[in-house]
Amino acid sequence: MSWPWQVLRTLRLRLFGPVKELVGTDQFGNNYYRVPKHETRAGQIIPERRFVEAINREAYQYQMGDFPMEWEAWIRKKRNDPPTIEEILKNENYREEMKHKIKDVTEKEKLLQAKEYSEGLVAEPVQTRVKGHASAPYYGKSEPSQDPTSTASTFQPGSWMPPGSGSSQNK
Repeated sequence: MSWPWQVLRTLRLRLFGPVKELVGTDQFGNNYYRVPKHETRAGQIIPERRFVEAINREAYQYQMGDFPMEWEAWIRKKRNDPPTIEEILKNENYREEMKHKIKDVTEKEKLLQAKEYSEGLVAEPVQTRVKGHASAPYYGKSEPSQDPTSTASTFQPGSWMPPGSGSSQNK
């Protein structure tokens, strides 16, 4: 670059700042820009900057999904080239297709599980029965039961007595 052009470029950068380049627009109307790497008059090198001018200007109006993932990856410099509309649409169709496949597999799994329950191949989940309070295991009962009982997360030992020990035969 010749000396006069460098002076003009430096003057323009000092007065107006670096020029932002429109890179693309997404399907929602958001505009994506980049400011190329440049050097200040003091010799400091400013790295490339990428940003979006959103259609919703207020920060509190942003919602999940306002920016396509491909554009967000470009802004965060996870990818070098900006995405194309075709790429975004292809990935969106793929995600929708996966949602439908997951829904179908889940429904088939529920039907198979119901069939296994009805045929007795798999034990159905036991409903937990809560008796009393956890700190008082015999709440509401005069004495512990003869058989040990288990209700999934709690265990209450029974009062088993060996045969011929006296108390069960005396009664």
